[in-house]
Amino acid sequence: MNLNTLFLKSFRVLLLPFALLYGLVITIRNRLYDKGYLRSATFNFPLICVGNLAVGGTGKSPMVEYIVGVLHRDLKVATLSRGYKRKTRGYLLANDRTTALEIGDEPMQFHVKFPDVAVAVGEERLDAVPQLLHDRPDLQVVVLDDAFQHRVVKAGLNILLTEYANLFTYDIFLPTGDLRDERSSYRRADVIVVSKCPPDLDIEKKRVTIREIQPLPHQKVFFTTIDYGIPYHIASQHQRSITKQDEILLVCGIANPQPLKDYIFNHSETYYQLDYSDHHIFTIDDLNEIRRRYERIDAPAKFIVTTEKDAMRFMKFSDQLTDLPLYVLPIRHKFLFNEGRQFDDLLMSFVRNFKFTSNEQEKG
Repeated sequence: MNLNTLFLKSFRVLLLPFALLYGLVITIRNRLYDKGYLRSATFNFPLICVGNLAVGGTGKSPMVEYIVGVLHRDLKVATLSRGYKRKTRGYLLANDRTTALEIGDEPMQFHVKFPDVAVAVGEERLDAVPQLLHDRPDLQVVVLDDAFQHRVVKAGLNILLTEYANLFTYDIFLPTGDLRDERSSYRRADVIVVSKCPPDLDIEKKRVTIREIQPLPHQKVFFTTIDYGIPYHIASQHQRSITKQDEILLVCGIANPQPLKDYIFNHSETYYQLDYSDHHIFTIDDLNEIRRRYERIDAPAKFIVTTEKDAMRFMKFSDQLTDLPLYVLPIRHKFLFNEGRQFDDLLMSFVRNFKFTSNEQEKG
């Protein structure tokens, strides 16, 4: 543990009174929903919610992409996100001229990867869902991105992610820990996905993790690992694999970059890093600094690697990127224990067997 990490952990412990206060507020809010004083709206339409109990780093965006990838081959699919750190407000449906500044980097990533899928943003999901269904009346399912802790809208299928190295069962409330919801809220999930597992996770460790989570009888637990693809140039789409001869400049602004750093470390000669805050909006000064850092690397084989999410915030500099060896490293969830097909079937079964009712609201 380095000194910066030790200082951060010590500082967060000092914030325990704020964590207790935050936890009290969240607990009261949840009890109001549980008792029916606050109500969750339901829609006579298949909604799939993807979320977590902690802040960042569990792989929500790749999971949304995975789900969309499974469903959109046979169904009309849409995604609905809040559009974190975008420069606009209210409901917005992406089109051919949309930028990451208008809808946020993660929705923009969905839009680029799935141009035939409706991608919308809206802070108030209770208003945004009807608007989306009005704009796209042919939709058959909507995936709600990062919506688990927001109980205003109740989805028909709730998928909860928790990171293998940081299970929600060991965590405490912000700002001392990473929880933004109660640990007991996992009971609202239909499916729990333990993400970022070691690729060689064995059956015994799987069983230990399931015992730690204590899923309810109706809850299915899946395990995934990060599957890294071949980096592609941000402008030309040219692919270039990372080899043990390469020196890499890693540029990223994501919540939990450690798995990515570990991957680069294990597959390259060496790497240097430029870290930015999560959802950082890159400026021309940032781009110039990246160029300078890259040019200072004295190696015959070198290039720059960034994440897909960060790439969305670089696209506004498209004219300046053609001569810069900036490559995007794609990632996806890979299901362990040969359970990917079971997860896919679960998704399709939910949509195909969805039963429409006349109820407009029910308790959360």
